[in-house]
Amino acid sequence: MGTSAMAEIRNYTINFGPQHPAAHGVLRLVLELDGEVIVRADPHIGLLHRATEKLAETRTWLQTLPYLDRLDYVSMMCNEHAYCLAVEKLLGVEVPLRAQYIRVMMDEVTRILNHLLNIGTHALDIGAMTMVLYTFREREDLMDVYEAVSGARLHAAYYRPGGVYRDLPDRMPQYVENKFKNAETVRRLNAARQGSLLDFLEDFTHRFPTYVDEYETLLTDNRIWKQRTVGVGVVSPERALALGFTGPMLRGSGVEWDLRRKQPYEVYDRMEFDVPVGVNGDCYDRYLVRIEEMRQANRIVRQCIDWLRKNPGPVITDNHKVAPPPRESMKANMEELIHHFKLFTEGMHVPPGEAYAAIEHPKGEFGVYAISDGGNKPYRIKLRSPGFPHLAATDELARGHMIADATAIIGTIDLVLGDTDR
Repeated sequence: MGTSAMAEIRNYTINFGPQHPAAHGVLRLVLELDGEVIVRADPHIGLLHRATEKLAETRTWLQTLPYLDRLDYVSMMCNEHAYCLAVEKLLGVEVPLRAQYIRVMMDEVTRILNHLLNIGTHALDIGAMTMVLYTFREREDLMDVYEAVSGARLHAAYYRPGGVYRDLPDRMPQYVENKFKNAETVRRLNAARQGSLLDFLEDFTHRFPTYVDEYETLLTDNRIWKQRTVGVGVVSPERALALGFTGPMLRGSGVEWDLRRKQPYEVYDRMEFDVPVGVNGDCYDRYLVRIEEMRQANRIVRQCIDWLRKNPGPVITDNHKVAPPPRESMKANMEELIHHFKLFTEGMHVPPGEAYAAIEHPKGEFGVYAISDGGNKPYRIKLRSPGFPHLAATDELARGHMIADATAIIGTIDLVLGDTDR
């Protein structure tokens, strides 16, 4: 009598990405499958590694700043903010109050931008096409705010150690007639753009809550959306802390930790806002946390606008060893000319020492650890990217779910490989 051989069961391994549209460009996720159930998820990173930390060692302190924009390329000014705080801590420079308010305002504009992109593309990855069209409509307005303050829609390089590059502009970019837009459309689009940047932003903050309600109408009680996100990627509060989660990933699990509250920087201690916290720690709760964060960011922007209208003043430190003098005095005064020349050829010298500065980035805690040896270049810079620990937990989040849920999990992490790979 022959023995019947048992069929050998082999787990099947597939590459999720880097070409997969939901893998955010450059994430390679090696999934080990049992049927359609994920047994193991192994993220391979480094496909967008651009050696930012190493490049900083051969650039002056100021030249390093634009590299920070390119880390998390959907939350540009927040990256600059942490870097500026670290450099200011080393320099011991006082930042003018108006500059602090501008920074907080632009940080919250950036937070709204980031969450709009995340919620739109997360829904798109799961199959809700409409969301991304709605959220990008609002992103367009906020990109114009970026363009008005810095001249660039994306990589702003607007913050400087000691303050911000220049004061808020008095006028907004205008739409012009072309073969796609007739006079009537242009008039409607330019209606809110007749005044200053603050007028435009104020108009936006009045419109925005209605827009968020529209997103909630589309998604919050949507049956399919709930089936795809409720109970997917559940993290207990204890595990979330143990895995080093921060930001919405941690708050979605019910841990009330927000650096704007717990370790206030700039003028966040003067702001009134609530910190939304989830209950179940699944993808759906994290989505709700992000929606509410946009509403709270809108509140903070409104408070900043009120203050900035009433209090004109300097926006960058008057210490000319750190920030350049005004151009008028540079052209009239030898002393200022020398300062200007030295700053733009050699750069500022930062006293020896080391400093760590962290901010509540839209994705979590973004920290910059800077070491100076007293020269005009950083000796070493270490960046604590918020997405890195979240990506590291992909295996734990995805285990036992279906392939389709891997997409929902990558979306809820709010992953940008630029800052994960650095």
